[in-house]
Amino acid sequence: MAASWMLEEWKAFLEGIVVDPAYHDILSLLKTARNGAVYGTKVRFPHALVMIFLFRSGTFREKASLVFRATKKHAMNLARFASIYKITMLALKRFGSTPGKEGPYDSFFAGLLGGYIVFGQRSKRYGKISSVNQQIVIYIFARVALALARIAIKPGHGLPVVSKEPLHSQITHYAWPAFASLSWGMVMLLFKYHPEDLQSSLRSSMTYIYKDCDNWDSLRTLIWHNK
Repeated sequence: MAASWMLEEWKAFLEGIVVDPAYHDILSLLKTARNGAVYGTKVRFPHALVMIFLFRSGTFREKASLVFRATKKHAMNLARFASIYKITMLALKRFGSTPGKEGPYDSFFAGLLGGYIVFGQRSKRYGKISSVNQQIVIYIFARVALALARIAIKPGHGLPVVSKEPLHSQITHYAWPAFASLSWGMVMLLFKYHPEDLQSSLRSSMTYIYKDCDNWDSLRTLIWHNK
């Protein structure tokens, strides 16, 4: 009974801290890191599982180890970035030019710092940028580029000429087909002449689709397995 009572007391004490506004900023750091780690795990695990088991050679144990390491790195990096971003935002809000109020560019500088510390560094052992970090940054860059392209032609916010009619409607209608066809044309050209410069998982999947299809020596290797 005494142990149960003590447990309830501790639970009530912690609940009081959790809902106390005085601890909100500190606890938000904990929740930010937690959410970054959880999201990174959810995103990376299925991707690594499929890509590594389909396109990497090695034993089951070696492949499982690669999946675990990729998932761990993605989760930890998102947690680290989220924590640095949140800490920087809180620091700028408290010690900035207008204490207690966020500045218009605080999010940019917080992202800049987090991106440099977490995703901008080369490994100390090999001096290379990890493939996980490359994939994350390229994913972010692609989304930023698309968003900026939309803003550029957004009425009232975009560039003076292209955001007004009739160019706005024409660009909106034709931009995506042009972008899609140019992207696929360029990636196929790069895959043909400079495959080593493409990201490794993209290169592996393209090799599987476009090169391995040229080799077979039986009905089995034609339909069911590659050679």
